[in-house]
Amino acid sequence: MNDLSRLAVHTITTKPWPLATALRKYADAGAKGISVWKESLGDIKPAAAASLIRAAGLKTVSMVRGGFFPAPMAGERNKKIVDNLALIEASAELGAPLLVLVCGADPRVRLAEARKQVEEGIAAMLPAARRAGVRLAIEPLHPMYADARSVVNTMRQANDLCESFADPFLGVAVDVYHVWWDPELEAQIGRCGSLGKIFAFHVCDWLTPTVDFLNDRGLMGEGCIDIPLIRSWVEKAGFSGFSEVEIFSERLWALDQDAFLARIVEAFKEFV
Repeated sequence: MNDLSRLAVHTITTKPWPLATALRKYADAGAKGISVWKESLGDIKPAAAASLIRAAGLKTVSMVRGGFFPAPMAGERNKKIVDNLALIEASAELGAPLLVLVCGADPRVRLAEARKQVEEGIAAMLPAARRAGVRLAIEPLHPMYADARSVVNTMRQANDLCESFADPFLGVAVDVYHVWWDPELEAQIGRCGSLGKIFAFHVCDWLTPTVDFLNDRGLMGEGCIDIPLIRSWVEKAGFSGFSEVEIFSERLWALDQDAFLARIVEAFKEFV
């Protein structure tokens, strides 16, 4: 891809910038979309942020992130549901058509029970999502996060959940960082596409060695993920939306963010 018509950037990628700076810089760099992390809103109300995004000429791709359903006590789980329902309303006010779900995990909750709690959490959200017109995207996370961040770790699991609900407002966010290793990936992306469930596509790279499980992602082209191949699979499966750059990196956050954004644009052209 030599043009930037499908480039979107997550605000977490340039974490040091406040939202107003980020959206102005993204637009100036040629990006067309922005995915807003709820933390980046700060004191800005979602409706006000929506106005800023429109004024910058960007499209709001998604709100990130809801979920985190499992917990050992019913009171904790109920509070999580309340928080997620509020996030659906905030997404609608922001003009975000999609809310990404990191489904959650808790080392105090056994795997089977945690996965049941994820299903219960999604079921509790779907009626509100339909009313608000906000779709929900399950993002399967790499298995290294199965202890504390998500018990949904493969495209197969995400597809199974989508099939079990059979709801047009529930789909999948495909993040190459989390699924690149999966020997079933091509087949499960194809399955996801046949279900009409590929709602988002996130890109970054896997560094070797990884020095931090969470905050050591690479810029596209720095690691071992075959991003063009995976992109070809999602496009073959019918996806034609944004390729969203989502990078957590203490190393890259420490750089001059203008220079980093310029590198993102060049890496997007070459490796995405």
